[in-house]
Amino acid sequence: MTIRPLLRIGPVRRFTRNLLCPIDLLGRPLLLKYTRDPAEARDEIRGHARLARHYRVPTLHTHLRVPGGHLLAYERLPGGTDKGLLLDLLNADKPSSDLHTYMDRLTTTYRETILATAWLADPAHVVHKLYWDRAAPGGRLDTYYAGRDFLIADGLIAAPVSRLDTYTLSINGRRRHLDWAATLRWLRAHFAKAEPVWAALTQGDPTDVNLANPLAWFDYDTAGMNSIPGEFANFLWYASALGGWLVPTYNPAAFADHPAAFAHVPANTPELRRADIDHTTSTVHIDYTPRLSAPRRTAVTAYWNQLVRPVADRLWPGADLANLLRPYLAMRILGVYNLADLAPKDRLVLLARLAEAMSPTFDPTTYFCPLESPCPAP
Repeated sequence: MTIRPLLRIGPVRRFTRNLLCPIDLLGRPLLLKYTRDPAEARDEIRGHARLARHYRVPTLHTHLRVPGGHLLAYERLPGGTDKGLLLDLLNADKPSSDLHTYMDRLTTTYRETILATAWLADPAHVVHKLYWDRAAPGGRLDTYYAGRDFLIADGLIAAPVSRLDTYTLSINGRRRHLDWAATLRWLRAHFAKAEPVWAALTQGDPTDVNLANPLAWFDYDTAGMNSIPGEFANFLWYASALGGWLVPTYNPAAFADHPAAFAHVPANTPELRRADIDHTTSTVHIDYTPRLSAPRRTAVTAYWNQLVRPVADRLWPGADLANLLRPYLAMRILGVYNLADLAPKDRLVLLARLAEAMSPTFDPTTYFCPLESPCPAP
């Protein structure tokens, strides 16, 4: 007769400031989450309760105050090495029928819930963590960039980022302009406005590691009434830049249980082909080729066509989606990783992407490459 242990403890994983640990208790699979921040724990518990009314989420069995923080015990959904997340459907050479089905279900759930819960909200009633708090005094924009200057790209372009406004940028042959200080001021001012924003009930941080397969939602400290353009910008930027390129490069521990992600980093990393400065014409030349794997392109395309466009047609008929998305996209570019800490080539590409997003000709339909065919070469 086989005797099952009363308690089996799996490997502990660190995600940002939190710890996750799978356990089996009396044959019941659980996922323990430990967080030190009491406010974050309260947000997590409250967000889970709100999200459960409209989305599939694991059961929260209990939450306890423990020394140094809070412990939350969730139902553990099926998973394993390279299994159980949207990430695993994206870590493939070509899109599968399972990915198409998954994106249909994801966008249908979001579309129905967003349109059912959308309202024009005072910013005070919207989740602030990912955008407003980061732009506020003492937030990430200040922590990362206030009073700090750094080179545009060490060893490639030896000019400080503070002087970008004195140069013309030639990015893939197109003239662009980026005023670094003005961009930071604009972001701070934008998220200090008291103007109402369209918000809806969402998880708020829809990354491919926060979306389970079969479809369910993880991580609830940003769940609640979220800015709809912010929700869109978050998924689009994560799927097209962070998840396949920057996060596995700079935070590999996030993919410890999904090592297949690392094999696909080259397929999602932009290729920098030219980086130089012409002082006689005050021109910075940056040529790069964007890369996005076929599965990620499929996910972005489905998200754009089946969610962003239908919701925009209902809530903002005739509006310019570029203007709606721009401040949120710029904040995702600047407020996730400190650009000064990145490798020079990566920093340079992100500065180019920021300049493209800030341009009056910014077109999200080509910026995120939501087409089944490869992105056209510049």
